[in-house]
Amino acid sequence: MDVQVEVVSLLASPGHRYAGRPGTEVPEQAGDRRDELVVRAGFGVVGDRYAGKPAHRDASVTVLAVEPLEALAAELGVPPFDPLLTRRNVVLRGADVEALRGRTFTLGGVTLLGGRAANPCRWMDVVLAPGAHRGMRGRGGVRCRPLSDGVLRLGPTTLEVDPAG
Repeated sequence: MDVQVEVVSLLASPGHRYAGRPGTEVPEQAGDRRDELVVRAGFGVVGDRYAGKPAHRDASVTVLAVEPLEALAAELGVPPFDPLLTRRNVVLRGADVEALRGRTFTLGGVTLLGGRAANPCRWMDVVLAPGAHRGMRGRGGVRCRPLSDGVLRLGPTTLEVDPAG
């Protein structure tokens, strides 16, 4: 099944921005925004803090849908959130990301295996809005294992979900 989607945000971060207990200010992170990400099979996003780490091999690329994030902002009565603040590597428009758990899929030529949920942390209440941590539960995206090398870019692309899983 091929679906046309849009990559609306890309992130690669050499370090943690939300370390420890939540503070009161949003850490600087504009330098983590990318126009493209280089992904390596079994390694992750080149330049990202989780790339090449054995503990994150099956979860080195995080993918989120922007629509639930937009819905959450509306539910909380606040302006739309900057997807970068969620710290997900790839944010898509037009994809049911939560349905990708346990599925093999190809996004813009990069094949990924959807794994466990990318659960939100308490920092979401600071960087997005009070109530965002709880509100993102069940819609925080999916952690994925990269199965092929490739480059993801901002803009329109194709999402192909393997019908066999």
